Amino acid sequence: MLLNAFGDAQSAWFAPRDSLRELGLSSKVIGNLIEARSSDVLDRVWAKIEHDRITLLTWEDEDYPQRLKEIPNTPPLLYLKGSLKTEDDWSVAIVGTRRITAYGREVTAQIASTLAHSGVTIVSGLARGIDAVAHTAALDAGGRTIAVLGCGVDIIYPPENRRLAERIIENGAILSDYPPGTPPEANNFPPRNRIISGISRAVIVVEAGRKSGALITARFAADQGKDVFAVPGNIFAPQSRGTNHLIQQGAHPLLDPKDVMEVLDMTMVNEQRNVRIVLPASATEAQLYQLLDFEPMHIDEITVKTALPIGEVSSTLALMELKGMVRQVGGMRYVAIRDETVGYEP
Repeated sequence: MLLNAFGDAQSAWFAPRDSLRELGLSSKVIGNLIEARSSDVLDRVWAKIEHDRITLLTWEDEDYPQRLKEIPNTPPLLYLKGSLKTEDDWSVAIVGTRRITAYGREVTAQIASTLAHSGVTIVSGLARGIDAVAHTAALDAGGRTIAVLGCGVDIIYPPENRRLAERIIENGAILSDYPPGTPPEANNFPPRNRIISGISRAVIVVEAGRKSGALITARFAADQGKDVFAVPGNIFAPQSRGTNHLIQQGAHPLLDPKDVMEVLDMTMVNEQRNVRIVLPASATEAQLYQLLDFEPMHIDEITVKTALPIGEVSSTLALMELKGMVRQVGGMRYVAIRDETVGYEP
């Protein structure tokens, strides 16, 4: 409101009391604003911005995301580390539970990797679980990713994602509408979610309980007129109750990353893709690849179902993992990898 009335951030910040009163602001709000600008708060924030090489974006800046200007309660200021590029207009948010399952991990990695290979920027919130996997998969695929924080961009939360944040800054951006120094308090995160959906063309919820914050992001997306996708899950799994409920409420069921591309008419953001063909080197590889899918399977179960010696199964799986055909997800459990940029032939 202030930027609309005064034209730019500086004029709004130094507006006289009478001008603020004419806008209908309460005496309390006006008093708080005048008190803030008479203190050293602004000086301390600005010193932090310069010291940490943080970019400050206003609505007037060319780099301010156009899509964010179109949502209700548009943030007047964004604090940024990294860079926003024109191609980030093709962005999709991937969000979900912090209590990720092996299924959720594999699905998230495949969706993020496939979209990133297609030139789509992946947006998420740098949280544990789905968020971290989505960011990592996008970067590993050579793509760009944006993390929207519920604290200042000078504070990485959770701390274990610091190295991931550094990678994101190199190949994307971390941003927030909270000033530097703002701690990651619980009530900061729901409003943050409107930015995740706001800068994205669509929101994908991979796994979420019925009270997950990811559902808030989905609700913001729907209110903003964005498409919402949800990955169907086990009806008995707590982490799938929220996503299954979203589908009941009209969200697009996401069975393949291509579903997103088709609904959004994003058919090949990158027109040229190099597709490599991976051929099973033996009948054993072909048998194992046909057996495995997205559900993790223990090596003992694989051995029983294939009736092959465990030594042969173990060595073959190791070679297949090097070729990018399977992935070990912990505890000697394996899943098949179905990457859209790779042609797998039996």
